[in-house]
Amino acid sequence: MSVLGNIRAEWPLRIGLGLMYLYSGLSLVRHPLDWQGFLPMWFSDAVSRIVPLTAYLKVQGIGELALAFVLLAWFLPQGLVRIAAGLAALEMAGILLFTGIDLVTFRDIGLLGAATALWVLTAGGREQPAGKPGREFHANVF
Repeated sequence: MSVLGNIRAEWPLRIGLGLMYLYSGLSLVRHPLDWQGFLPMWFSDAVSRIVPLTAYLKVQGIGELALAFVLLAWFLPQGLVRIAAGLAALEMAGILLFTGIDLVTFRDIGLLGAATALWVLTAGGREQPAGKPGREFHANVF
């Protein structure tokens, strides 16, 4: 139990969201056409009028890789992490609002909750309640 007590709550959220964005970002960049079926038809049509759909999906992948980097990089300021969490929450909310209910909606709801929780946890001045000792992440937990 003491090992878990030394891990700040934001770290499981950062690692989980960061790895998810690493996976999706790499996949979007390497195999953009595998993802076109997840876009609503109206959105695909609108994007296709401006840029090729594969180009849009690759740019989306690069953005998701940037989110992954910010979430996984322990040395970056917490303000950047909060921005990344906010962007992740907005992305998940947009997916839920504009794609409708399907077989993976449950996952998107969980990701929205995780991103929102991370956004709340990284709010300035709220990291530790007053009078409580800080709980830092230690790499050598075993």
